[in-house]
Amino acid sequence: MSSSSPSLRLVPVTSDNVEAACALTVRPDQNGLVKPVAWSLAQACTSPDTAWPRLIADGETLVGFVMAFLGVRFAPDRPGDPLRSGLWRLNIAAAQQGRGYGRFAVGAVNDELRRRGTPRTTVTYVPGAHGPEEFYRKLGFRTTGETSGDQVVAELELGTATAGDTRQR
Repeated sequence: MSSSSPSLRLVPVTSDNVEAACALTVRPDQNGLVKPVAWSLAQACTSPDTAWPRLIADGETLVGFVMAFLGVRFAPDRPGDPLRSGLWRLNIAAAQQGRGYGRFAVGAVNDELRRRGTPRTTVTYVPGAHGPEEFYRKLGFRTTGETSGDQVVAELELGTATAGDTRQR
């Protein structure tokens, strides 16, 4: 299947699918670049006002996990630090990578943020050989020159078109 599938969608994490969600794993060379889904779900439980976790489903098959963050300040002690929303986690199952699921998930998060009136999507990522920098760059994200801990900060301005949404291509 591919991201052009009409059955591709984001679904909430529920008691019926949480075990399958926690079983999703990325490629071994990506393990140090993104936290496991179980870790993300624990963070979502402790941050219910700012976390928006969803599973990526193609038909009845779970192919990945995405979690947005909503209205977060990166440096709350710094005057003028803006509220940001964006991609917190993106985990595509190892066997499902390269099929457009990540692009679909980013587009769906952008749609949700746009619906909430957010002008841009922010993402942070670990730079490195197997990291997602090129993926985000191809979707239009541009680095800001900032870092958040050891991660690069990049942003995508959200216009009226759906950035990263393969349904328009």
